[in-house]
Amino acid sequence: MLITTTEQIAGKKYEVIGLVQGSTIQCKNFGYDITQSFKQLVGGELGAYTEMMNQARAIALQRMIDDAERQGADAVVCMRYSTSSVSQGAAEMLAYGTAVRWSAD
Repeated sequence: MLITTTEQIAGKKYEVIGLVQGSTIQCKNFGYDITQSFKQLVGGELGAYTEMMNQARAIALQRMIDDAERQGADAVVCMRYSTSSVSQGAAEMLAYGTAVRWSAD
């Protein structure tokens, strides 16, 4: 499955199938919240949250790919990520794009 953030794929003609998406809501446990709060006092990267968001992106991306495959897509163009806070320490990650199928011409 080809995934690209561009609208065009060099050398390929395709027909649009439609929107595909995948999402997840991730959170860290209370213990992580406390340690990350202390980290905010001294500065630096919040490693537990960085890891949480990396995992969330991977899950959302795979769910989007699964959606594209169910629709018979060969690729996803104009792929994007979006995130929003659900509550303190929890975030939704959304991966979305346009599923396409290679054209015969």
